[in-house]
Amino acid sequence: QVQLVESGGGLVQVGGSLRLSCRASGIIFRNKDMAWYRQTPGKERELVAAITSGGSTNYADSVKGRFTISRDNAKNTVYLEMNSLKPEDTAVYYCNAHDIYTHSIRWGQGTQVTVSS
Repeated sequence: QVQLVESGGGLVQVGGSLRLSCRASGIIFRNKDMAWYRQTPGKERELVAAITSGGSTNYADSVKGRFTISRDNAKNTVYLEMNSLKPEDTAVYYCNAHDIYTHSIRWGQGTQVTVSS
């Protein structure tokens, strides 16, 4: 059974940091391009950061220089290190896995990040 389980969300003050984790099971993790998306009520889900199976990364302009995505294939886990958090970073953050061969897509259940001012 395919599962993506996010953790690490919570409440943090402006300027603080959080580290999100997404652990995958039931998939061949090394074949996945992984990404973090976020969504707030009434808005579309937006890409925050992505990392390919080969380790290349890209970021939304709004988080460049503050967020870092990384992966550990031995642990089937992708991380999102978030620093200098702002109130506008408040959202539900979702982990996404895209298979580079089958193009199947999986989503995690989401984890809430709230940045208080």
